[in-house]
Amino acid sequence: MNEAQPDELAAATEVVLQLRWSDQDALGHVNNARIVTLMEEARIRWTREDGNAGRFEFGTVVASIQIDYLRPLYYQPEMVIRMGISRIGNKSFTVRGIGYQNGQPVFDSTTVMVPLAGDGVSSRSLNELERDWLGASQIPARS
Repeated sequence: MNEAQPDELAAATEVVLQLRWSDQDALGHVNNARIVTLMEEARIRWTREDGNAGRFEFGTVVASIQIDYLRPLYYQPEMVIRMGISRIGNKSFTVRGIGYQNGQPVFDSTTVMVPLAGDGVSSRSLNELERDWLGASQIPARS
């Protein structure tokens, strides 16, 4: 897999996350399942950073997650996840998240998100406001 170059990620948003003692396993690595939780926290902070003005009124759900673990993530005070949009579809979009520790990528992930309709169950098409917001954060897809 090719690692993303910094200039390719210019539209990405950086989210700094505090690691918790309970995130680590017996080897001092952050447990692989905890990385999913860290990605979720970063994604929620990012999508709500400006008050969520008119976007995803009824929420979104995760349709798919894929993570490539590139090197161990060790328990330290913090880490960074750079997030952006790698694909915008009609009824879904893909968030790419790359985790960094000490300037080195530790994981590269994609999460397919689906916006919900007013019934809280059905999917719906993305609206123009959402498409514009997502489009402003486009970064390359994983190769």
